[in-house]
Amino acid sequence: MKTAARSSNTGTVRNGCGKDAAAVRPSRAEAEAAVRTLIRWAGDDPDREGLVETPERVVRTFEEVYAGYRENPGELLDSIFTDVGGYDDMVLVRDISFHSHCEHHMVPFVGRAHIAYYPAGGVVGLSKFARLVDAYAKRLQTQEALTAQIADAIETHLSPRGTAVMIEAEHMCMSMRGVQKQGSLTVTTRFGGVFRDDPAEQVRFFTLLRCGRDRRAG
Repeated sequence: MKTAARSSNTGTVRNGCGKDAAAVRPSRAEAEAAVRTLIRWAGDDPDREGLVETPERVVRTFEEVYAGYRENPGELLDSIFTDVGGYDDMVLVRDISFHSHCEHHMVPFVGRAHIAYYPAGGVVGLSKFARLVDAYAKRLQTQEALTAQIADAIETHLSPRGTAVMIEAEHMCMSMRGVQKQGSLTVTTRFGGVFRDDPAEQVRFFTLLRCGRDRRAG
């Protein structure tokens, strides 16, 4: 399972795909100086009143929006509830909102994740899935990798009979820059176990997603 390692000033930094890369983490002062450089490169004066505290704010924002690097996703799934009255049917958690940042342009993409699984011996607290999505989303990402990482974590730590993950997201790198097409959604899926092996289970998954939306629309 790909986990995030805590960074120190020297040592190994682990990226969103779980690959180790030897690196020296810059100090906060160095990070703020880099922001000042980017402000100057953009054509403004980092010493003017409205911008003088911006480098500090940007670094604090980075700590928040990239907090996933300080999370160990496996620890979020280490508590299983076995007293579920013999329940072994599908569990679906739908419409988990998230925001992430494209690793190619470092601009946001925002959307919703839908997660389903067939328990095998117990269930996990439902809020854990929302935290799992955030642990991976709050990194530099691609939507494809994010989808796979969430599914892999569930399969590794819960060993369910089946796993289904679907993500729908709008990418600002398409709407703010480049082709500038607002409102277009990218959809990615990852199926494991019975969801992968039985197309009828995939149909059931998509049907449950759709029927809830149909009720709201009605």
